[in-house]
Amino acid sequence: MSILQAIFLGIVQGLTEFLPVSSSGHLAIFQNIFNIDTGNSVTFDVMLHVGTLLVVFLVYWKDICKLIAEAFKMLADIFRNLKTLFSRNNTGQPKKYLRIIRTNYRKFVVLIIVSTIPTGLMGYFGQKLIEDASSTLLVPGICLLITGVILIFSDRVENCWKIPKDVSWGEGVLIGIAQGFATLPGISRSGTTIAACTFCGFERRFAVKYSFILSIPAILGAAVLELGDVVSEDISASMLGNYAAGMAAAAVFGYFAIRTIGNLVKKRKMRYFAFYCFAAGALAIAGAVFL
Repeated sequence: MSILQAIFLGIVQGLTEFLPVSSSGHLAIFQNIFNIDTGNSVTFDVMLHVGTLLVVFLVYWKDICKLIAEAFKMLADIFRNLKTLFSRNNTGQPKKYLRIIRTNYRKFVVLIIVSTIPTGLMGYFGQKLIEDASSTLLVPGICLLITGVILIFSDRVENCWKIPKDVSWGEGVLIGIAQGFATLPGISRSGTTIAACTFCGFERRFAVKYSFILSIPAILGAAVLELGDVVSEDISASMLGNYAAGMAAAAVFGYFAIRTIGNLVKKRKMRYFAFYCFAAGALAIAGAVFL
């Protein structure tokens, strides 16, 4: 794989990771159409995702810092409650315990954990299926059509008003399951999770934020699972430079994409991407049948 091919795939990754058109589907399609041989490099795949992950941290760094701070405060309160539980009570009065989830950000932290669990289970047990699905144009094509349908219905949802305190744990699980299905090439992770949030009644700006922050543990978890393959992979210095160029391209173009999608979701214009998904999906299916 040349440096230009690596940059091209980085641009595709950066744009399609945040725009609701499926990064995995487009990478699979372009690699098949242009015969770009990445050598099934796990390192390159991880580096592309790290590039887009950096964008999420850059755009939502204030929220992420707040979430991390609240997570540590919650742990401190849990230990205080445990101390109260096992301490002697000589007053005869009922023991008083701290309420752990008492702010929107604390509820946000736990919701992210709740959503991540089903995603992780689905990704782990479906890893072989995902690899096989990426080797053909047919599966990404069909999945892109499904993504288009999801985006159209998402635009039509009314009464999107929920913030963290209004979201149930069951809704958090459903969003995690939706993200799990998005590991299939052609099912957009951002589009599916944003749509799942709107179907559950999330306020649209919060739906976008939830979707992208939810991607952090998913990407980090996938990177950890692939760490052994990364370490054992034999990569030359020149090829590593190509990978780094692809990662940089993913980060730069991902920044513009994430800024764009937030406004489009608030204005309920996801259907424009649906039409694109229908066209891209049809072309991919035609390519699988006739090429």
